[in-house]
Amino acid sequence: MTQRPGLGLIGARVPRREDARHLTGGATFLADITLPGMREVAFVRSRCAHARLIGVTAPAEAEGCVFTAANLGDVHVLDAGPELETFRRAPYPPLATDRVRFVGQSIAACVAASRAQAEDIADAVQVDLEELPAVVDALAAMSGASCKLHESWPDNAYLRGRVASGDMAALRRSAPARISRQLKMNRQVTVHLEGRGVVAYWDPRRDELVIYLSTQSPHTARHGFARFLGLPERKVHVIAPDVGGGFGGKGRPIPEEFVVAALALRLGCPVRWVEDRREHFLASIHARDHYYDLTLYADRQGRILGLEGDIVVNAGAYALWPPGPVGEASLAVRNLPGPYRISNLDLNTVTVATNKAPIGAYRGVGRPGACFAIERLVDELANELGMEPVDVRRVNLVSESEMPYRTAADQLLDTGDYRATLEHAVRMIDLDQVRRRQARGEADGRRIGVGFSIYAEQTGHGTAEWAKRNACINSGYDSAIVRMLPDGSVYVLTGIQSHGQGLETTLAQIAATELGVDMSSIAVRFGDTAEIPFGFGTFGSRSTIFAGGAIAKACRELKEKLCAIGAHLLSADPERATIADGAVVAGSASIALSDVARIAHFRPEKLPPGMPARLEVSADYEPGEPGGVFSYGVHAAVVAVDPWTGQVEILDYAVAEDCGTIINPMIVDGQVIGGVAQGIGTALYEEIPYDEFGQPTATTFGDYLVPCAPEVPAIRVMHTVTPATATTYGQKGVGEGGAIGAPAAVVNAVADAFRATGAQFNETPLTPRRLCEALDRAQFVPEQRP
Repeated sequence: MTQRPGLGLIGARVPRREDARHLTGGATFLADITLPGMREVAFVRSRCAHARLIGVTAPAEAEGCVFTAANLGDVHVLDAGPELETFRRAPYPPLATDRVRFVGQSIAACVAASRAQAEDIADAVQVDLEELPAVVDALAAMSGASCKLHESWPDNAYLRGRVASGDMAALRRSAPARISRQLKMNRQVTVHLEGRGVVAYWDPRRDELVIYLSTQSPHTARHGFARFLGLPERKVHVIAPDVGGGFGGKGRPIPEEFVVAALALRLGCPVRWVEDRREHFLASIHARDHYYDLTLYADRQGRILGLEGDIVVNAGAYALWPPGPVGEASLAVRNLPGPYRISNLDLNTVTVATNKAPIGAYRGVGRPGACFAIERLVDELANELGMEPVDVRRVNLVSESEMPYRTAADQLLDTGDYRATLEHAVRMIDLDQVRRRQARGEADGRRIGVGFSIYAEQTGHGTAEWAKRNACINSGYDSAIVRMLPDGSVYVLTGIQSHGQGLETTLAQIAATELGVDMSSIAVRFGDTAEIPFGFGTFGSRSTIFAGGAIAKACRELKEKLCAIGAHLLSADPERATIADGAVVAGSASIALSDVARIAHFRPEKLPPGMPARLEVSADYEPGEPGGVFSYGVHAAVVAVDPWTGQVEILDYAVAEDCGTIINPMIVDGQVIGGVAQGIGTALYEEIPYDEFGQPTATTFGDYLVPCAPEVPAIRVMHTVTPATATTYGQKGVGEGGAIGAPAAVVNAVADAFRATGAQFNETPLTPRRLCEALDRAQFVPEQRP
């Protein structure tokens, strides 16, 4: 642990303090929670993608153990989505009523003493379904011949949108170069290590419903449970134990969790449900599923002049509360220009309902697809013009002197030096050496390729940004409480939620720096709505910006009070007092913070006249730039591709990124590397396909592939630092960038390996079958194996 002069622990590589309990088995996850008399739940799920629900028949021996929507109790299905008149609503029922609309939708809940017994009951329940035509493909769903999912809608579109600027009509007539491509990023699931889970029971002593929940957003969840159950929020107590990953998928409560809470009230005993992996594949949060039909216009020197086309998002059958499904298309279209000077845009979006599981937030939300689309187009333009792809990027990147730069899609890039970061990545990957290796060829006959991608990631969205999105819940601020105890130790209470990001460490670093105390004296607490201040949880690369800002603000106020008390006790000038090494220091005199804290709590008569005794400060925080601040980075990948089998090996991977001031470089590196691993999954492995009948065909890890240790190379990360001007330390969010940039970099590298063949690689995951089919369409025949 190294303290930096003048900065305390800001920038120090402090080991993660939370790792000890995880590595020694001392953590408590949802499945570890057992309560006396607890009963377990298993769900009866639809086997059809689209059907009328005629009836549900429980086995005679399971009387009182099977619950449908009709006997769940007095509950209120939550409306979801933006506050827009043009948004068509599709509330997600906790249990199906008259129809089922995707395979895996919950129809009934079965309760027993054990999960195995509950599953046996679920297997014996008879469900009468009248099958209807399934709508699976988003493009087909918008045709006039397609079956409608929601009878009151005129078609299957949740929402349409358009982003336009400049003079596209003139550009269509005059642009010297143009390329058109159709690109697709297929559907994934979030695959967090720990499944969803909930335990609920009524506590008569406190007169409240206690809900243990594996969640990223405890206060938002409490609000949802209270509305669903018709309870005042004071009677709903949500506690998040250790959370084994979320990636956005645990950012909001899902129907199964609502059902368990309702059953706990109805049955009067603790009730638990822990998602198994097949349930996760069938009915948990799905993501991606984007289609792009784009035309890019440029001059012969590679300057991009304009971009037009359509973005279609397959959002599934229902709108998840609270945000609904439209964030994917909204973020994709607004981020599609990336960090490039593209002055003319005409982009249409449509978010489509289909007979698939609903989509929700997953690391990157819309931006991996947008980055994949624009970065593939940049490489395709370079190929069309006979230019080095890096040179096309150099020509088009926004320069440091142009910052802040407002894009044609109305995104304000605040600070950064994108061009310098690109040059760092070029040097890290040694582009010239890779080109020489390509020219020599490989002894084993594989093809070498190098690919780059550049992303700009909006982080720390403030109130104005959420209002601009017409969000029904505006999460543009967050809160913290800092409390010093009588012995001088400190509680830091925050409304965000850690689920693997190392926030217990990062936030303690901030508090220790601001208060001038040893980090070991600080405890960070989150996850209990009865204890923590109100906040919106962890998502959207917001935690260090919002929670860090609120904690710094509260610590500074508390420090001022401690200095005033210490100076009074030392008979010194408060203006000369400061805190150093756990003591209030004024000139040559000092008094230990533990003594100040003890006197403040137990001897208030010794305090300055009129000063309240309490050593506790609460603070709210919102960034100075309400639209958020932009992290960015350049990914570079070198691959070797076997043209006979379609197998791709990543030989080298480098990331040059800028997330502003870094609080803990070791944690930032971990966030980047973990995101890249997930992005490699998007690029090459992860997909949950559906057949024409709406049946998912990857519901186990035997079919749904994820990258493991052999598939993930040693990822090298370097940091440029361009501080934000709108946050407390100049920090920007960093949680999603790795997942945003990786798919494009990897696929660009594969395309580069076959650049001269005319083969098109515009769909993820780029499986061996898809790769070989692309080569076949280009009539590429590999040479004889060496």
